[in-house]
Amino acid sequence: MEPKKEIAGKTYKVNLSHNALGNIDDITTYIAFTNHQPLNAIKVVDGIFETIERIGIHPFAFRECDEIPTKNKSYRQAACLSWLVVYRITLTDIVILGIVNAAMKPSRLKALRKIR
Repeated sequence: MEPKKEIAGKTYKVNLSHNALGNIDDITTYIAFTNHQPLNAIKVVDGIFETIERIGIHPFAFRECDEIPTKNKSYRQAACLSWLVVYRITLTDIVILGIVNAAMKPSRLKALRKIR
């Protein structure tokens, strides 16, 4: 998924990291097969991709990720149902680092900083 979005005269490209793709797969598998709720799995994944699209349009509209503080506020998070979409804004693109459960321990979010 690499759509380009125009933001205040600047074009950003949205990239999904391998970790984020794995997270989406894990979430889908857990909800659909472990919880036996395939329709709910579709609803959650659709919501995640809608949130990713909104991030591509307005990346600075979402709150800074408090667990990964930076001077330029480049690490941010967007809430989607009970999930957080954690991403990094660079000069030219937006990298979706991971999708994590909102109830996850904050210390586990710090590991997302190492994802490229």
